[in-house]
Amino acid sequence: MTQNKTDSYMKLMQVPPGYLNIMGYVDESEVNGPGCRAVVWVQGCLRECPGCFNEESWSFEINQLVSVDNLAEKILSNPRNQGVTFSGGEPFWQAPALATLARKVKAAGLNVMSFSGFTLEQLQSDYAPAGALDLLDQLDILIDGPYVESLALNSPDSPVSSSNQRVHVFNPALEENITWASDQIEIHIFKDGSRIITGYRGRLELGD
Repeated sequence: MTQNKTDSYMKLMQVPPGYLNIMGYVDESEVNGPGCRAVVWVQGCLRECPGCFNEESWSFEINQLVSVDNLAEKILSNPRNQGVTFSGGEPFWQAPALATLARKVKAAGLNVMSFSGFTLEQLQSDYAPAGALDLLDQLDILIDGPYVESLALNSPDSPVSSSNQRVHVFNPALEENITWASDQIEIHIFKDGSRIITGYRGRLELGD
């Protein structure tokens, strides 16, 4: 194991049980999955894919520590949120906490979707991150596979960012709802004047 990976795993262990280390959060997004959704961007990814849209998410350093209970309450407090999307970073490095969060919001009637740089087969293997199967069991939709710059798609008809990525719909009720496009853009402006620009090929930009 390389020193970089060892350091990353050690930082991941610093996240207390029942908490998530996140990079960002928005309500009422319509470009990160079907319908109107909350989006949680987790902090930390080992892939460092060329052309990655969220390089700030690579580090496993603590960014924003939030409890699963508080995040679930926040998501459910907005009646416009029909579902939740997990992005990143790599959500499956924090699979146990995300699975707990997923169960809480699904109990209230929301659907749950996740992006992952892992393939479905990798997540189902013996070498998957801890808790991967538990999180998979809670997902209605999974977008799998790493972003590959040479296979990039900038299409108004594609929900994925590169052609190697796949859309797995585990909930038949959502089969006809794969209608968002990876080249859409959305700007969220907060009360303090900060903003998040998201949706464009999965990009997340944080600004003041």
